Amino acid sequence: MSQSNFLNTLTSQEAIQIRQKRELWELVGFETRNKYSIETEDGRQFGYCAEQQKGFLGVLGRQLIGHWRSFSLLGFDENKNPAFRAKHPFRFFFQRLDVFDRNEQLIGSYQQRFSILSKKFDVLDARGTKIMTMKSPIWKIWTFPLKKGDRQVATIEKKWSGLLKEMFTDTDNFRVRFSDSYLPQEEKLLILVGAIFVDLIYFEDKAD
Repeated sequence: MSQSNFLNTLTSQEAIQIRQKRELWELVGFETRNKYSIETEDGRQFGYCAEQQKGFLGVLGRQLIGHWRSFSLLGFDENKNPAFRAKHPFRFFFQRLDVFDRNEQLIGSYQQRFSILSKKFDVLDARGTKIMTMKSPIWKIWTFPLKKGDRQVATIEKKWSGLLKEMFTDTDNFRVRFSDSYLPQEEKLLILVGAIFVDLIYFEDKAD
């Protein structure tokens, strides 16, 4: 599958699923590199994503500072060809994620904004212009709507994984629904990566 086919598959979907791969070490509270399967709504895998930090420093950062650490994500198509990359710098406050295409061109970013009763992000294009907002209200902590102005264009939803998995592992499943059928490829890719970002900064520490 080529890069264009990966994006074409993504663009043609009204909804996709992102499934985190289970790691047995999480049963004893040990954080491992995060890995995800990217699937159509009917369960056909067309890509995957993996955290790249390896070695002792990567292990130490995951155990001690969690989502504040710097990390990189690499996305691939089903034939292991690069599809996208994302970079998170070390941050104690106002988390940020920069997203690049396979040619290392910046396509956009997520920038966390101050909010007391919600989780709030601006979604920026490559020029730093705000094109969407993502805001999760306090009464819907597993739902992350994305809007252009007042118009909702997509929703990231964390799905229930089962009692034991929710209590003891970081095995999270997400559904991304695209309510605007005219979203450009780059914006759909930004939203896909946003679901993985949401998992890393809000849901990866359950094993603690």
